[in-house]
Amino acid sequence: MYFTDRGIEELENRRGEEEVPLSWVAERLREFVDLNPDFEVPVDRLATWLARLDDEDDE
Repeated sequence: MYFTDRGIEELENRRGEEEVPLSWVAERLREFVDLNPDFEVPVDRLATWLARLDDEDDE
């Protein structure tokens, strides 16, 4: 188990039943980066990875 799994588990436990639009998630990511600019690159990589999950060209 990675250290980050704790945060993922907490997210799933607290908000796992919620349905939100991806625009809401994008806004939260922007907000997070504004408050934590050191995480700009990892957040960008996560967002890009999520955006391209179904992209056959990346396989």
